[in-house]
Amino acid sequence: MASHDKLFIPGPVEVSPKTWEAFTRPMIGHRSEAFRELYRSIHPRLQELFGTGQPVFLSTSSAWGVMEAAIRNCVRRRVLNCMCGAFSDKWLDVSRRCGKEAEPLRVEWGQHINAQQLDGRLASGQFDAVTLIHNETSTGVVNPLEEICAVARKYPDVVLIVDSVSSFSAVPIAMDELGIDVLLTGSQKALALPPGFALFSVSEKAFSRAAQIPNRGYYFDFLEFKKNQESDMTPTTPSVAHINALRSKLNDIFTEGLEARHARHARTNALVHDWVGRNGLEFFAGKDFRSKTLTCVRNNRGIDVAKLVKELRTKHHLVIDGGYGKIKGDTFRLSNMGDETEETVAHLLSCLDECLSEFTRASVAPAQQR
Repeated sequence: MASHDKLFIPGPVEVSPKTWEAFTRPMIGHRSEAFRELYRSIHPRLQELFGTGQPVFLSTSSAWGVMEAAIRNCVRRRVLNCMCGAFSDKWLDVSRRCGKEAEPLRVEWGQHINAQQLDGRLASGQFDAVTLIHNETSTGVVNPLEEICAVARKYPDVVLIVDSVSSFSAVPIAMDELGIDVLLTGSQKALALPPGFALFSVSEKAFSRAAQIPNRGYYFDFLEFKKNQESDMTPTTPSVAHINALRSKLNDIFTEGLEARHARHARTNALVHDWVGRNGLEFFAGKDFRSKTLTCVRNNRGIDVAKLVKELRTKHHLVIDGGYGKIKGDTFRLSNMGDETEETVAHLLSCLDECLSEFTRASVAPAQQR
């Protein structure tokens, strides 16, 4: 019998026993030399993961804390929020709640952000910041990051803020090369750590912008993070346990190798895609813009998704997501991010096949009786 229900949802994802063990390491003072050594020991690898020569910061918060921080630190005049799903849509509300002038660049759910449309909006000169979610988990859409970054680089006054929570470390993202000004991620998705922690890096342009903006607050002030990181510290009390687990995870990532990690995600993702086609199902995202870390399946067969989720959990102790927001039930989502392998994903798909075949038998039996 399974010891627990294993998560194949888009986050939080399954956390390995090795990672949990790192959480149990003895506590150290967060203002001690031992903490400085801990931060120093992981920082170069974090820079390599981010693809940057800039400092990488550790925030004891969800990624939304840093997303709000990016608005408060980087929007001087007006922000353009790229919106293509539930999480990117939310950024418009967050921007306005921060007292900023904000406008949407909105596409239908399931569609990607179009770089040409972005170019047209930025050409107006009305905006000095843009927000983008690279991998929109509600719809399974991955936005064309290189094309979007190429457009943003045409506008030197525009700060580009990118959320990579569900793609970071699973696909290559070269922050400096692409010209991203704020790149942020969270712990609980592609990094396969427990929730409650975020990481981010900031360009010199974004630091300069922050210096021009009053009322940034304290907890998420980019300049406070920069000042403290220079002495291998954080501005406020960090989750030391998360950092211990992060060090363990970085060891795993670099032992596997970045290219091998990216290739593994591509292979497990392909397994899910093959399963979708084999079962006569469809994708919610367009052909060339499907996430490598999760799959949003369109429920074109009229499956009772809530029943499928329940049966999978009850009989196999596996948990998938029954769709998010306005497409709940019309879609369901399968994650392959984090530590999942071809073996573990194949097991999930086999169990899904079993549940779907039982649904088919149950629907055929009454017809035969008639």
